[in-house]
Amino acid sequence: MVAVLGGLGAALAWAAATLCATRATRLIGAPSVLAWVMLTGLAITVPWAAVEGVPNLDGEALGLLFVAGFGNSIGLLFAYSGFKIGKVGIVAPIVSSEGAIAAVIAVVAGEQLAPGTGLVLVVVAAGIVLAAMGRDSADADLAPHDGRAGLFGLAAALSFGVGLYATGRVSSGLPVAWAVLPPRIVGVLLIALPLAVTARLVLTREAAPLVLVAGVAEVVGFASFALGARHGIAVSAVLASQFAAFAAVAAYFVFGERLTRAQVVGVVAIASGVAVLSALQA
Repeated sequence: MVAVLGGLGAALAWAAATLCATRATRLIGAPSVLAWVMLTGLAITVPWAAVEGVPNLDGEALGLLFVAGFGNSIGLLFAYSGFKIGKVGIVAPIVSSEGAIAAVIAVVAGEQLAPGTGLVLVVVAAGIVLAAMGRDSADADLAPHDGRAGLFGLAAALSFGVGLYATGRVSSGLPVAWAVLPPRIVGVLLIALPLAVTARLVLTREAAPLVLVAGVAEVVGFASFALGARHGIAVSAVLASQFAAFAAVAAYFVFGERLTRAQVVGVVAIASGVAVLSALQA
C-alpha cells in the first residue's frame, strides 16, 4: 500500500509542478521559473539535509551527484522551455520517457536489461515521433510549435535520463534529502545567481504562487517516490511515471488543449511503454 501511495503521490505532485510551471513560463519565461523553483527547493532541502547529517562521499560519488544535479537542472530548463511554446499533452509524455533514456545509457555502460526491453524502447521512440508531429488548428498559438516543443521535451528527457542514471549509481545508501539537494544547488549556482547578478531574474505577483507551488511539488514528488520505492520499486515507478498522463488530462481542462489522433496515439504509446519499462526494469 505504501508503494502505491508513494507512486501516486509522486505522479500527482509532479503533475501539479508541470501545470504550475507551464503557466509560469508563459508569464515570466523558463529561466526565471527554473531559478525560483530551485530557490524554493533549496530553502526546503538544506535544513532537511542538515537534519539527516552529511553522508560519507568519495570523489566518484561527488562527481555522480554533480552529474545528477546538472542533468536535472538542465532537464527542467528544457522542459520549461517546451511548456512555454507547446502543449503539456505533448511535452510531458516525451519528458516522461526519461526512464527509457536512462535504460539506454545503462545498456551502453554494460548493464544487462530485462527481456523485452528493446521492443518497449522502440515503442516509446515511435510514440515520441507521433506525439511531436501532429498539428491542430484549434490551438492556433501552440500547434505550429509542436515540433519544437517536442524537441525541447526530448532534450529534457535526455538530460533527465543522464541524471537518473547518475542518481541510481550513487543513491543506494544516500539519504533522500541528499539525493534531492544537488539539482537545487546546481540550479541556483548556474541559473538563479547569474540571472540575479545581471538583473534578469523576473517575478510577478501572478507568477509568484505558481513557482512556489512548483518548487515545493518537485521536492514532495521526489520524496514521495523515494518513500514508495522502499516498499516496492516496480509499483512506485510505474505509477510515478504517469505524471505525464495526469498533466495531459488536466491541461485539457486548464488550458483547453486538444491533440490530433496521431498525437493521442503517440502519447498513449509513450505512457504505456514507460509503465511497462518501469515494471520490467524493477
